[in-house]
Amino acid sequence: MAWLYLALAGVFEVCFTTTLRFVDHFKNLWATVGFLVCVSLSLLFLELANNSIPLGTAYAIWTGTGAVGTVVIGMIWFGEPANVPRVLLIVGVVGCAIGLKFTAGK
Repeated sequence: MAWLYLALAGVFEVCFTTTLRFVDHFKNLWATVGFLVCVSLSLLFLELANNSIPLGTAYAIWTGTGAVGTVVIGMIWFGEPANVPRVLLIVGVVGCAIGLKFTAGK
């Protein structure tokens, strides 16, 4: 269950980084509310996952998931570059996260 919590924390991290793009110095009410809800849920699920997964592993996977998800969202919806080096680096981050999962122990 802890790994599901960590996955949810990562999804909500991508959501809060994406909504952050629209908050406009916290003047856009709906984007600000979405940002605050997503940040809260992300941290809640990270805390729940951290009860069973080692802190360093949980944090590294959480930040990696957020980074990869945010870069992919940027490429798909915001026209950010999707060149070979960027894609290979994303694959590297995903590989590292998978490695951490399999070496995390209990």
